[in-house]
Amino acid sequence: MSKPLRYTLLVGILIIATFFRFYHLTTTPPGLYPDEAMDGNNAVETAETNHFQTFYIEDNGREGLYVNVIAAFLKVWPIYEPWVVRLPAAIAGVLTVWGIYLLVAELFGNGPGLLASFLLATSFWHIMFSRIGFRAILAPLLIVFALYFLIKAFRSLSTRASVVYATLAGIVYSLGFYTYIAYRVTPLLFLLFIPFFRTKPGFWKKTALFIAVTFIVALPIGMYFVQHPADFFGRTAQISVTNAPNPLHDFAVNAAKEALMFNWRGDYNWRQNISGAPELFWPVGILFVLGIVVSAWSLWKSWRKRKDAAATSDMFPSFALLLTFAWIVLGLLPAAASDEGIPHALRSIIALPAAIIFATLGGVWLYGFIKERWHWHAALTRSLAVVFLVAVGIFGYVDYFTVWAKNPNVPGSFNADYVTIGRQINALPKGTPKYVVVNAGGVLERGIPTPAETTMFITHSFTDTDAAAANIHYLLPDQANSIPAGTPSEDVFYIN
Repeated sequence: MSKPLRYTLLVGILIIATFFRFYHLTTTPPGLYPDEAMDGNNAVETAETNHFQTFYIEDNGREGLYVNVIAAFLKVWPIYEPWVVRLPAAIAGVLTVWGIYLLVAELFGNGPGLLASFLLATSFWHIMFSRIGFRAILAPLLIVFALYFLIKAFRSLSTRASVVYATLAGIVYSLGFYTYIAYRVTPLLFLLFIPFFRTKPGFWKKTALFIAVTFIVALPIGMYFVQHPADFFGRTAQISVTNAPNPLHDFAVNAAKEALMFNWRGDYNWRQNISGAPELFWPVGILFVLGIVVSAWSLWKSWRKRKDAAATSDMFPSFALLLTFAWIVLGLLPAAASDEGIPHALRSIIALPAAIIFATLGGVWLYGFIKERWHWHAALTRSLAVVFLVAVGIFGYVDYFTVWAKNPNVPGSFNADYVTIGRQINALPKGTPKYVVVNAGGVLERGIPTPAETTMFITHSFTDTDAAAANIHYLLPDQANSIPAGTPSEDVFYIN
């Protein structure tokens, strides 16, 4: 494949990825889930105070990178709409599509790189989280680029280039620790992956530079957790499978459910999936299984070759296959080790790029298999491949924008009624006192249950100063009697 054609195809794939992640972003998903709104409200306060934090303690505690990115956007565009909270996720989604091309092209070649980027661009699973304001979407982005930069560093023969790549790898990798709890499993992946390059020139210097940069950039959040260990273990301890009466049994069951979510039963939460649907579009799911089988066969052939020089060679680089196997197992581990909402598409998101890589390898092998046996029908083989790719793209659109977005369960999953309340409040004169009685249950954040976070973001009334400026008063049910007598009913709102 010529370089101009390769670049043209990649640009086309990135345009498709951008379309899927930005089309109707201002209206879809509807509403704003309180967890998203909490990030938005912390970002508003950060933008106003310039007090950027490594960790935000509200809402069970969250690593701070996503909130800080939203805050940076709010400094430029002080707009209090759901799409602003989701904008960093959409950008991260597109960048991940580019990143998986770079990584897979480096590991397996340009053709597989283009296929992997297309499959990720059209993946319902990835589209979903690229359009929600959850910090987890940053994890696959950073792990993909960290692996790419580190592989480039080890393979580079230029001292200057290897230093640049190793430094970039350390910076990008360490930023992941500011994103999502599940990212904490990734050091195991790097411990397994780095030794494969020990025979490369300058291995120890490159590894030391990578580790040193990672340590320096991750030091602030590391120091924070040393000083606040409860924040490090807090959410993990709440949902850990070790809380179950039979942890080993539950972990095994969870692991099986996670393994089956790709092709059988996926996440049941409408906020994260078409309830119960497989996480992969079924033809892609078949390629995923085929890719695992072919990869295992390739590894076995590689092992046989080392034992017997006459044995046939393996199909794919063994290092790349072992990396992908380790990646998907470790990526599923955080969800399997939890005891809530299994299978869980969000907690498994680090495994998503690895799943796409296996589907890619399955597709590459199948195309080669058909091409070899139908060599007299090369045009037909290419036509079938094009039909497959078009079908994947069409069903990616239909699944998200028709089947999922138009389902009546979706607005409630994102608390769309709380956004409506916020807009009704915004329509009233600022001088009019507004009273919001929060009947909904939830963890208290600054004295008010978290469901109110959505309305607070839409009305720009999270902090006491902003609430006073907007003339909005948030009340618990037992404080409702403090509403002045004679207050018009249209000035009193209830979050239930």
